[in-house]
Amino acid sequence: MTAPLEGMRVVELSSFVAVPLGGMTLAQLGADVIRVDQIGGGPDIDRWPLAPSGRSLYWAGLNKGKRSVTVDLRSPEGRELVADLVAESGVVLTNAPQREGLTYEALRERRPDLIHVQLQGRRDGGNAVDYTVNAAMGFPYVTGPSGQTAPVNHVLPAWDVACGLYLTVGLLAAERRRLRTGEGQSIRVALQDVALATAGNLGYLAEAQLGGVRPRLGNDLFGDFGRDFATADGRVMVLTLTPRHWRDLVEATGLGEVTAALERALGADFGRAADRFAHREALGGVLAPWFASRTCAEVEEGLKGRSVLWSRYRDFGEVAERLDAEPLMGELDQPGIGPHLAPGSPLRLDGTSPPPAPAPTLGEHTGEVLREVLSLSEQEADALHARRIVGEE
Repeated sequence: MTAPLEGMRVVELSSFVAVPLGGMTLAQLGADVIRVDQIGGGPDIDRWPLAPSGRSLYWAGLNKGKRSVTVDLRSPEGRELVADLVAESGVVLTNAPQREGLTYEALRERRPDLIHVQLQGRRDGGNAVDYTVNAAMGFPYVTGPSGQTAPVNHVLPAWDVACGLYLTVGLLAAERRRLRTGEGQSIRVALQDVALATAGNLGYLAEAQLGGVRPRLGNDLFGDFGRDFATADGRVMVLTLTPRHWRDLVEATGLGEVTAALERALGADFGRAADRFAHREALGGVLAPWFASRTCAEVEEGLKGRSVLWSRYRDFGEVAERLDAEPLMGELDQPGIGPHLAPGSPLRLDGTSPPPAPAPTLGEHTGEVLREVLSLSEQEADALHARRIVGEE
């Protein structure tokens, strides 16, 4: 199968999560993504988690399928070399500091139809990362147990992930525009804007403007019935989002008469999400013994064939034990880390997910890119290496 982005080349100057994720998403779709780093690596080259060898699993996980070039970005000659690479490629994806010779304006002089996609922390150019943006958006005050008063952060860098995919969408939109018009484009995406847009799109901000106060609910679902239940051997999350979900849950647990009596006593209609939410404590109390008296396997059997939404809670170790059964995962022998199962692209193209490809070692493709993309001779490439303008292959 021909990869959809075959023939596209993207120069990536990046660190942290969002931009590397965007570049990897493009690489998994067939683009030739050339990651350029300072000789010795950028600030995320050794970021945790680490393999037993000491190599960064974080770096390897976010750079699968790319080529790696290392350049002395502090030197004018090194920056000129990167500018040449951008001019040959026509697309750059970055959150790197705007060094002399590598700004959008300077690069556009070299390549008028340049597509330049820049991640910012804040729209005004100020610094921000996922954790500071999340703190500024209100989410830590609705995360955590209902009795908690201090903010509670979460471990998933959600805004980085969303921003990485926004960057990819923006880049592809600009590429389509260039194919139609021949014109390049500068695209800016601010991490804080992505978080603000998401909070607005989900209704959180309008709710607050209109006088609503979002409560802290722990593991309960806001606006419908959903919560965690202890089982005989673990814990499950169960939720209902439609009347059918609720009916199926009641039928599966055999608690139809009990919940009907509760409806009459409370003057409620549990076919309505608002009533299920309002009386969630009473409904949880009715349902809890059914789950507590069963193992997770028995819960699965009891809910089989029903529309009820549920899952067992698992830690990362338990998830890792089951990866052989996941079609998304493929065997990957990552240099410096060793063989392990890694995800390919979640996008299934004609029913097939592109398999995982190893991340490059730092600077692995420096000589190759100098010769193949910039058409330098062996002697010219060797001279750059000898003067430490480029790094090791």
